[in-house]
Amino acid sequence: MYFVAIDAWGNKQDHRGAFLIDRSPEYFEPILNYLRHGQLIVNDGINLLGVLEEARFFGIDSLIEHLEIAIKNSQPAEDHSPISRKEFVRFLLATPTKSELRCQGLNFSGADLSRLDLRYINFKMANLSRCNLAHANLCCANLERADLSGSVLDCANLQGVKMLCSNAEGASLKGCNFEDPSGLKANLEGANLKGVDMEGSQMTGINLRVATLKNAKLKNCNLRGATLAGTDLENCDLSGCDLQEANLRGSNVKGAIFEEMLTPLHMSQSVR
Repeated sequence: MYFVAIDAWGNKQDHRGAFLIDRSPEYFEPILNYLRHGQLIVNDGINLLGVLEEARFFGIDSLIEHLEIAIKNSQPAEDHSPISRKEFVRFLLATPTKSELRCQGLNFSGADLSRLDLRYINFKMANLSRCNLAHANLCCANLERADLSGSVLDCANLQGVKMLCSNAEGASLKGCNFEDPSGLKANLEGANLKGVDMEGSQMTGINLRVATLKNAKLKNCNLRGATLAGTDLENCDLSGCDLQEANLRGSNVKGAIFEEMLTPLHMSQSVR
């Protein structure tokens, strides 16, 4: 007499009691060997993910753990090494002129990017720490939340740059130009600029609202019409600066140096 029984797996059993398991024999062989001697042995060319799915199907927990570890170890290590100048220049040359360049979150740490045309590039959250960006053209670049700590940006073109909440602690920005003739203002709101050297920079109309400039050197800077509301200027050297029409409301100027300023401060600006 012939009959077919269905078990919990959906597999069939014939009249002689043999189970008909509708699974891949290629992936089942490593499982069968594991059940025999407790060792995971997988021949070349067999996908470990396929074996893992079979192990999950049969509920062999100990084998599942072995396979997950083996798959993780077989994955190529992620390359977090910094991008070099040569690699980046090759990338720039291969990108059409009208295409938007997005370098968000990329690692350029320690790279020499000096004198490169980096206009309009999106460097949001990129690692640019200890980079050489001297004389680079960063006009309208997006450096929001980027790490520029310890970098050199001397004489860089920073017209219309976006550096909101960026970290430029200890960076050198001597002689930089933030002033855009078209009226587009550089935005460094909330940036960490502790100990930066910005001596002689052109920063007319710049937005430094609630930025931290503690111990920074701003000697002989043009800060005419700048927004410095809520800015931390503690121990900041502002000697020789032009602060005409600057908004210093609520800023912290404890220990700041204002000697030989081109424009005297007025009480109406409510500094503290």
